Amino acid sequence: MAEFGKCLFGCLPSFYEKSKPALAMIIVQICFAGLNILSKIALNQGMSHYVLIFYRQLFATIATAPVAYILERKTRPKLTIRIFGEIFICSFLGISLNMNFYYTGLSYTTATFSTALLNLVPAITFLMAIVFRMERLSIRSLASQAKIVGTLVCVSGAMTMTFYRGIKIQLWPSPFDLSRYTKSNTTTEDFTKGSLFVVMGCICFSTWFILQTHISKKYPVQYSSTAISFFLATIQCAVITLIFERGHYGVWVLGWNVKLLTAIYSGVIASGVAFCLMAWCIKKRGPIFTTMFGPLVLVIVALFGSILLDEKFYLGRSIYYALEQKQRNGKDCKDTKYTIINL
Repeated sequence: MAEFGKCLFGCLPSFYEKSKPALAMIIVQICFAGLNILSKIALNQGMSHYVLIFYRQLFATIATAPVAYILERKTRPKLTIRIFGEIFICSFLGISLNMNFYYTGLSYTTATFSTALLNLVPAITFLMAIVFRMERLSIRSLASQAKIVGTLVCVSGAMTMTFYRGIKIQLWPSPFDLSRYTKSNTTTEDFTKGSLFVVMGCICFSTWFILQTHISKKYPVQYSSTAISFFLATIQCAVITLIFERGHYGVWVLGWNVKLLTAIYSGVIASGVAFCLMAWCIKKRGPIFTTMFGPLVLVIVALFGSILLDEKFYLGRSIYYALEQKQRNGKDCKDTKYTIINL
């Protein structure tokens, strides 16, 4: 019995060390789930997604810069112009463009629907990793076969949700529907347009995973790299916001409301904590492993979206939405069906 206990407790430290990346990614998905719910509420209240993204990067920079300075000031290598340029491109594609595309898509759809489409990220990342020879593909290998099947499932699932509307699903009626108090946003639902924006965001996010793997080898200080990325993204998002919100200076004011809460949470938790953990996991296990945990956030968002926002979601709904729009415009139903078949 003593030998069994010694063996059991002796294996626990080893198991914990091996489980650290998985535990870290579970925490990341929980952070992202809370972000999606809060962001949808803030957007429904009329908050500009450009302003939200800017404040997210600003708060993320404030949160990560001191940590990077304290923990890595003695081990930080020299930041060359080449590495700085690579971090700039990485932050522009993986943060600025990615988030602007995603939040635009979120404003046209629901939190659950947008999160479901994020399951494309592992598939796109896997394909990019093969193209850039970061992942070896062997048809005879069981691991490669599993990755191929997973990629096909991700793509087919996203296409099904986008182009087909099945049965309506609601987990249970919401006891306190926050959406009743937040429907002041004038943006109308357009699931086709929203899907396109989210997919473009997925491509940019997958590119970030690939570039971050390359940067982590040249500049192996994840906290400093992340803090620099957020600082550069803050400047980039400020320029984007000034362009698209020119003349609307009132959108910069947050106030003591859910908009301020969303900005702080998204910056400190969803960016500061989550991106540092992802950068660490990429360094430890690579980009493919880091993107494997996407379906977990969908489960959490679907649960809380149904409870807090009274969201009703479908197997897919973009084609149904297009059909409704054409019928409202008085077009012939037969022509509409013919158009859908030829998609």
